[in-house]
Amino acid sequence: MTVYGSFPGSRPRRLRTTPTMRRMVAETRLDAADLILPAFVREGVDAPVPIAAMPGVVQHTLDTVRKAAAEAAEAGVSGIMLFGVPEDGKKDAVGTAGTDPDGILQQAIRAVRSETGDDLLVMSDLCLDEYTDHGHCGVLTDDGRVDNDATLERYAEMARVQAEAGVHVVGPSGMMDGQIGVVRGALDAIGAQDVAILAYTAKYSSAFYGPFREAVGSSLRGDRKTYQQDPANVRESLRELALDLAEGADMVMVKPALPYLDVLARVAEASDVPVCAYQISGEYAMVEAAAEKGWIDRDAAILETLTGIRRAGAGMILTYWATEVARRLRG
Repeated sequence: MTVYGSFPGSRPRRLRTTPTMRRMVAETRLDAADLILPAFVREGVDAPVPIAAMPGVVQHTLDTVRKAAAEAAEAGVSGIMLFGVPEDGKKDAVGTAGTDPDGILQQAIRAVRSETGDDLLVMSDLCLDEYTDHGHCGVLTDDGRVDNDATLERYAEMARVQAEAGVHVVGPSGMMDGQIGVVRGALDAIGAQDVAILAYTAKYSSAFYGPFREAVGSSLRGDRKTYQQDPANVRESLRELALDLAEGADMVMVKPALPYLDVLARVAEASDVPVCAYQISGEYAMVEAAAEKGWIDRDAAILETLTGIRRAGAGMILTYWATEVARRLRG
C-alpha cells in the first residue's frame, strides 16, 4: 500500500471499511416504528381505485383499508393517517360531509380501530378541503376569502366526531390561526383528553402537492397561499411552532419534507415535543417516476430520502412507502 506522508489525526475511512463497521458507527438509524402510513378511503367504490400520479397507491374501500392497516401494524409501522374522499354529490360550501358522524372518514376510523385496536395509532386528517365544493380548507366569506374564525368552529365539530369515532390522534392541517387551541378545547369538552393532536405546524404552499389533489379528488379553485406558508420563510415556522406549543400541540409536523429539511432541523432544535415530517405525494412521485425510467435505484433512493429526513430531526415520518420500508428494515 502506498503511504503518502503523515496525516494529522486519524483516517476517517477506517470507519467505512465494511458494512458491519458502517452499521455500527451510523449516527442515524431508521426504524419501522418511525413510520406512519397515509391512506385514502373513498366513498361509493367497491374496489380500490389506483391513483395515476402515485403508482402503487390507491383510494381504498373500507374493506381494503382495514387490510392495509393490519399489514402496516404487522410490519411494525406505528400509525396510519386517514383521509376521507366523499362522493362528489356530498361536497358543499361548508364541508358538511366532514362532520357527519357517518361520513366516510368517520367510517374509516371505526373500521380501522375495529381491525387493529391499539396496535396501530389511528390518525385522522382534520381539515375541510376534501369535503368542500370549492376545495379550500375552510369556510369562505361572501367575497371568496377563507374565514379563519368561522372555520375554527367547523374544526371543533370535526374534532368531536373524529374522537367519537375512536381516533387516537387528530391532525389539524388547515393552517388556520388558533386551530390547535380550539381543537384541544373541543376534545377536552367531550372528555376526549386522551386524544392527541399532531399539529401541522409548518405547512408550506408547495408545488409538490399535485398528486395528492388527485388522491383526494380535490375541487380546489385558486390557491392556498393566504393560509399555507410562503416557501421563502423559515422564521415564520418558528413563530407557528411557538403558537402551536402554547395552544397544546402534543406533536408537531413539517410538510413537505425534502424541500424543507432546513426548516425541519430548526423546528426539531426548538421543539420540546416529538417532531414529524410528511414525505408528500410529489416527493413520492418523483422517486417512482425516475425509478420507472431506470434513472435511479428505487430501493436505495427510498431509504436515502427517509434517512435524510430522519437525520434532519424528524422522529416520525409520514410516507407512502411505510409498510414496504418497515418490512425491509425488519428483514
